[in-house]
Amino acid sequence: MSLVPAPIAKLPWGVLALVCGICGFGLVVLYSAAGGSLRPWALSQGVRFCAFLVGALILSRIRVETLKGLAVPGYVLLVGMLVGVEALGAVAGGSRRWLDLGIIRLQPSELMKPVIVLVLAWFYDMLPAAEIRRWSAIWPAALLIGVPFLLVMAQPDLGTSLMIVFGGIVVMFLAGIPVRLFVGGIAALVALIPVALGMLHDYQRSRIEIFLNPESDPLGTGYHIIQSKIAIGSGGILGKGFLAGTQSHLDYLPEGHTDFVFATMAEEWGLMGGVGLIVAYLMVILWGMRVAGRATTRFGRLAAGGLSTTIFFYVAINMSMVMGLAPVVGIPLPLVSFGGSAMMTVLICLGLLIAIDREGRDAAR
Repeated sequence: MSLVPAPIAKLPWGVLALVCGICGFGLVVLYSAAGGSLRPWALSQGVRFCAFLVGALILSRIRVETLKGLAVPGYVLLVGMLVGVEALGAVAGGSRRWLDLGIIRLQPSELMKPVIVLVLAWFYDMLPAAEIRRWSAIWPAALLIGVPFLLVMAQPDLGTSLMIVFGGIVVMFLAGIPVRLFVGGIAALVALIPVALGMLHDYQRSRIEIFLNPESDPLGTGYHIIQSKIAIGSGGILGKGFLAGTQSHLDYLPEGHTDFVFATMAEEWGLMGGVGLIVAYLMVILWGMRVAGRATTRFGRLAAGGLSTTIFFYVAINMSMVMGLAPVVGIPLPLVSFGGSAMMTVLICLGLLIAIDREGRDAAR
């Protein structure tokens, strides 16, 4: 008989080790960004990670059928909370994104990222196969995505609202929505671009303009991305060395511990450090896609695929942003950037993926 309890022995320890390794590397970067100090970022980030990881492992014990049953109530609850944010939300940095619950400040839009995946997986699991090639398969999904998208845009939070849309579109694609319907949807979105631009705040429009030409305002709105490129480029192949970065330590690089933490890391660890981090993320994401392939139910396959790509969008958008390949939209690098919202979301996705993986493996036996 094994001395290790079966539920613990069956955990995907390789993936958990990768996740812990990514976070551990992130703590080293935050330690350096603080000038060689555990405070104010590395220590609290480590404590937060341990707490959220335990929560993810508890979440991984939930049955997939239970997750399916919770998808719609969870979606309705979060939409209600997003409405509550508009009415009663706490304002910080010019945005109204948080509900102050006393002990914690909760950001419902972050929780909507995995929940939109679950509710769309539920919808397409319930939809008869014969309906998948009709408009009745697309307009309810578009409505489910559109409501939280508009509520989050009103906060305003362009990055999170786009991730909600991307996560939903991935589930629709995996469900088998015909390409012609996607083309029609894209054409409609293109037609709505003027309306969307009208909804953007001045600083959001400025971010898009600066993305196209950062040098047009090098000391203003283009400053972040120019300094980020300098930090990444100056790291070279092997980097300047631990605690030897200048852009972040001399405060040339704004937000070097949050949104632009990848630039802080690349300056000290160079191309090799960046490639190693990207490979670690890709291994976690590919594991998630394998979970989707092993899932025994349509709901499980769609949910696992959507949750895996949610993690992918975090990484891809943040890295594109700090390298000047996408506008700055305030998406942090998960498990590395200082802050709890993205870490919480990614570990929720991880816990749900482990739950789906466990049932897939049990069914295979």
